[in-house]
Amino acid sequence: MFDSLGLPESDSRVYEALVAAPQSDAETLAARCGLTPEQTRASLAALTERGMATRTPDSADHYLAVAPDVAIGTLIGRREEELRAARAGMHRLMDAFRDASRYTDPARSVEVLTGSEAISQRFEHLQDTAQEQIRGFDRPPYVQNPGLNLGRARRLLRDGIRYRVVYDREAVAWPGRLDNDIRISCEDGEEARVRVALPMKMIMADDRMAILPISSGNRVLDAAYVVHPCSLLEALATLFEAEWERAVPLNAAVGADGADPAPGGPAEDHRRLLGLLAAGLTDEAIARALGWSARTTQRRLQGLMRELGATTRFQAGMAARERGWL
Repeated sequence: MFDSLGLPESDSRVYEALVAAPQSDAETLAARCGLTPEQTRASLAALTERGMATRTPDSADHYLAVAPDVAIGTLIGRREEELRAARAGMHRLMDAFRDASRYTDPARSVEVLTGSEAISQRFEHLQDTAQEQIRGFDRPPYVQNPGLNLGRARRLLRDGIRYRVVYDREAVAWPGRLDNDIRISCEDGEEARVRVALPMKMIMADDRMAILPISSGNRVLDAAYVVHPCSLLEALATLFEAEWERAVPLNAAVGADGADPAPGGPAEDHRRLLGLLAAGLTDEAIARALGWSARTTQRRLQGLMRELGATTRFQAGMAARERGWL
């Protein structure tokens, strides 16, 4: 029954019998399983070692089955770890294979992934194999809910991998994204900037690999290009650097720039509001990003502009720069 999990048939039969007849001894279980007592004792010893069975407190010859969700769940977890390790090894071998063959077969410079699961797996592999930096364009739609990658990104940042991400304003305005994802990443060292509109989604590891969706617009992502070292990858790196130079730093807007509030400077809410204004977000997008109502956003915008003595957003931006608030 559990041969796919690495459990021998005899051990599987003894475990099933023990589940149905707790506190049994080897002879009793042998009769139920059609095994010899010696085979049953060997299986009980193996099950005990695997953590799937235990001896009863009052008798060393009688056994109890560990609950199936724990016992079998442990087997499944181990097999999943083995499969993840095997998949990572496969990806490493494929990287080596492509590096060795791309000079003789240029078609191998670009591959196509189909299905969200395959895209997600390669997305994780790309990050886990980065050696120096990860660069990205972040914009909806998403294969996974934003924030699910936070744990992996934080671990890599702590390991010294440089993260530079340009966010589309719609990504920043995604409800809860600013405080529950972007701010935390910035506090851990991510360098974040924002553009009013990005040309595409993309993630790039070093100068070695990039992933970008085949579809455009707001359609669900179900296919992606994986670009390996070639002139196209060089062009994507150049595009990223150009967009990075044009983008507005986002760290101040999330309060993660490391700067202490200057005497006479803006309150924290006004500081974040200024950062999002400078990034080109609309009133509606600012409200979604900060979790405010439209009325609250309008009221705070008006208060900020009064404080700066400005009548337009442009004047507010200029006045804020003159005061050193931006």
